[in-house]
Amino acid sequence: MTRGRLVAPVAAGAMVVAGLTGAAAVASASPGAVTAKGDTSSWLVLAAEDASAAAVAQSLRASGAKVSSVNAEIGLISVTSSDASFSANAGSIVGVAGVASDVSIGSSPRREEKRDSVEKEAAADRSRTNGTGKAAPAPLPGRDPLDKHLWGMDMINAPAAHEREKGNKGVSVGILDTGIQADHPDLADNFDVARSRNFTTDIVAIDGPCEFTDCVDPATVDNDGHGTHVAGTIGASLNEMGVSGVAPNVSLVNIRGGQDSGYFFLGPVTSALTYAGKVGIDVVNMSFYVDPWLYNCEGGAPQDSAPAAADQAVIIEAMNRALKYANKRDVTLVGALGNSHEDLSNPRNDLSSPDYDNPAFDWDTAPYERTISNSNCLDLPVEGPNVIGVSSLGPSGAKSDFSNYATDVRFGEIEVSAPGGWFRDGFGTASYRTDGNQILSTAPTGVLMASGEVDKNGNVTKIGRDNGVLKDCNASGTCGYYQWLQGTSMAAPHAAGVAALAVSHHGSMDEENADRGFTLEPKEVSDLLKKTATDHACPAGGLQEYLREGRSAEFTARCVGSPEFNGFYGAGIVNALGVVE
Repeated sequence: MTRGRLVAPVAAGAMVVAGLTGAAAVASASPGAVTAKGDTSSWLVLAAEDASAAAVAQSLRASGAKVSSVNAEIGLISVTSSDASFSANAGSIVGVAGVASDVSIGSSPRREEKRDSVEKEAAADRSRTNGTGKAAPAPLPGRDPLDKHLWGMDMINAPAAHEREKGNKGVSVGILDTGIQADHPDLADNFDVARSRNFTTDIVAIDGPCEFTDCVDPATVDNDGHGTHVAGTIGASLNEMGVSGVAPNVSLVNIRGGQDSGYFFLGPVTSALTYAGKVGIDVVNMSFYVDPWLYNCEGGAPQDSAPAAADQAVIIEAMNRALKYANKRDVTLVGALGNSHEDLSNPRNDLSSPDYDNPAFDWDTAPYERTISNSNCLDLPVEGPNVIGVSSLGPSGAKSDFSNYATDVRFGEIEVSAPGGWFRDGFGTASYRTDGNQILSTAPTGVLMASGEVDKNGNVTKIGRDNGVLKDCNASGTCGYYQWLQGTSMAAPHAAGVAALAVSHHGSMDEENADRGFTLEPKEVSDLLKKTATDHACPAGGLQEYLREGRSAEFTARCVGSPEFNGFYGAGIVNALGVVE
């Protein structure tokens, strides 16, 4: 998803940044607005844009708070404090724009992973038929063994593009996700160990027992699987095993901002984005939304308390700053449009936020119904500045039933579309409700073993076979594993891979910063993606129903616009061949 905005100081030394107004400003400046129940609580303090983050951090230390980190590029400071009135007291410090609870460090009474039921719909569907729904296709000349299942690569003309451009090692794609299994045999050749970083700390309450010292995983592991799957679609090697990616010769950089459990919190996400800008990453894929709010509303939703509105104000401003920082440093940003079958121009009420229970604060953290308005509520990062929003398509080219879309195409909520899978595609044919309608990509061995899909000897179990897990080995006997998923999370990496091909083919060395390698301005990349995308008209009559596929009328979507640009397909289906011609 994507969007963003913010404001500056008020009387008595309290600061309110541009945009942090109304309830949000009151929450930061009024005594007792948020109080901590625990002995020590964690916070994110946002400095005003014209203030020194270092100076604000020093003031916080002087007040008794412990400063954990300072993101000077966007003015975001992580602190812990035993002060029961920390938010109010910190909000009165000169140079402070806003204060938010840092749920990425807090604890949760719920031992519950954040899992998108859409992405693994097939595994949960007892009526499913695994397999591809058709006779096993023969291996394809010049492609990897499992590429025969990658209908998405054919849809975006990737094989034809590879005859001209497979990507340049000097072009890097940042995977802002749950991590990457660096030694997966289909990813190892392209994995950039030196520049990979993990910006998260495991939270025992939701991520489970820590696997490594200080609960910080190495930047070479993925204990969730989502990030490894995304990485494979973008840049799996063309190496005669498994699958190949859209840009099989580019460098993959793990800039992990997601927890093992699938949550993405503000601190790690913004740290990853600013890092991408600092080290010269060319493209960043973002297949997530920032927790704990599905929508962050300026001034809050009508049902939000002042502290809840304050949290959202900080998230909006910090994300806007981070996205703009990365964009100005030639990072092309690609985001998933979301899996809520939502018209982002007229969103339904939000029933899922906040999605993370943090008992340290006295405002109610159980999810409650929130009225969402497109005028002031943002799905971040996809509705943030400079993000290329990507919708999802099934093998037939129809909009996936789960994919978000837009009916007011003036606001640019959607830029392009890409194959993301649709399990229920092919109604009336043998492919209906089969794995083959989804996206096959790389999967981490440890995650599959933990789920019982692969045994200790490396064999795919019955559970794994039932879930469609595939194993492929190279000539030396090294094996990798692959799984099927669907979602706009799978569509975005197709677009990110095409963006990486565009940078590889049209980019040039940065003369002022030679160590950054190849580069191409994000606007040029975005324009290339949209100009070369394959036009796709709305369905006949403008309505797409999913009733026969077993969906309720709530899924029925209205497509608005021309074949050249509409609310389902944006400027069209990304075209790998088009960007390298």
